[in-house]
Amino acid sequence: MTRTILDVHVLQVVPPSNLNRDDTGTPKSAYYGGVRRARVSSQAWKRATRKAFNELLPPEELGVRTKKVTEALAKHIIAKNKSLEAVAVQLATETLRAATGTKIDPPKRKPKDGEEASAAPVASYLMFLSRRQLDALADVAIEGSGPDGDVKMLTDHLKKNKALARQAVDSRHSVDIALFGRMVADSTDLNVEAATQVAHAISVHKSDIESDYYTAVDDLSSEDEPGAGMIGTVDFNSATLYRYAAVDVDELQRNLGLGLRDEESPSTPAQKAVVAFLEAFITSLPTGKINTFGNHTLPSAVIVKLRDRRPVSFVGAFEEPVPQGTGGGYLRETCRRLAEYVPDVETQYGIVVPDHTWVFRVGNETEALAPLGRPVPLDVLLREVRAAVAQRLAPGAGA
Repeated sequence: MTRTILDVHVLQVVPPSNLNRDDTGTPKSAYYGGVRRARVSSQAWKRATRKAFNELLPPEELGVRTKKVTEALAKHIIAKNKSLEAVAVQLATETLRAATGTKIDPPKRKPKDGEEASAAPVASYLMFLSRRQLDALADVAIEGSGPDGDVKMLTDHLKKNKALARQAVDSRHSVDIALFGRMVADSTDLNVEAATQVAHAISVHKSDIESDYYTAVDDLSSEDEPGAGMIGTVDFNSATLYRYAAVDVDELQRNLGLGLRDEESPSTPAQKAVVAFLEAFITSLPTGKINTFGNHTLPSAVIVKLRDRRPVSFVGAFEEPVPQGTGGGYLRETCRRLAEYVPDVETQYGIVVPDHTWVFRVGNETEALAPLGRPVPLDVLLREVRAAVAQRLAPGAGA
């Protein structure tokens, strides 16, 4: 049985920036091929991708990841039944405990002077629930507590019907949960296996970290007052990054389930999720120190491949650091290196996919990549990948 794996390879030039910093404020880095490379963690780019979903998908298709899960559920309960506002937090707490087995207690942080104490207990770790799951849990809480919102009645109801609450959490996953997975430490059977793997982005060349010494002037200082109102330093680097992600489309479809509406094809949710991830991953950018550096760049080249066996990263093309070009810059040589490496590794391993390879590129520095696949602009890339995924997910296609 063949698989459906979407590989996404991105080359992106980033000017002086600090996209993703460590605990000292220094841009993250890694040693690869014996030299220090600029690095942006997979977690940082997944966060940026999830934020981009807000512009690409309706709210009901997305989830919320928070410790304040009782507060979130209470809002759904109130939205469905305004008369339960006084007991909504209690109903939410009991329902979540039954559904997830998670310890939910009053927040440990004491309110500051003048700050209202939070009435809503919080989970001991971040919980990831879709908005549809929160709606379903709200229905469980409302129906189980009766017309008057009796908390004891709900507790007794949940003891006898615990499976209802757990089913509400374990069905109708949002797109972001289906893609990036979910861990419920206290109920591992509620875990969701991530359908997407995202690599740490690394520079294709050696990258040094620099420091910027800056000063800020006090606007109310007179001319005879020497010195600055503030001084400091900020670390930064610049890089040509290789980014990679893989989507197991079959796992994605299992996580999302079949068509959620009667008129939908069974593969429609997975198709929508693949296209949303592809656009979000390509165009998103972590926002670390973005106001300081304004490093708003878009990728120079994207290669997308639909495979039927396993994901394949091309990072090996850059194990030997790319040298600076004769005219300066790294992009042209990076593309030439990749254009030689890709057909070689695919031919040797027998994994050539000529009919399902797309190349989206900008500028003459990327010309070397043109022979690797069908040249397309972004909108056509998204449309054709969706059509190819639909064909692969059609009944009997993978037999």
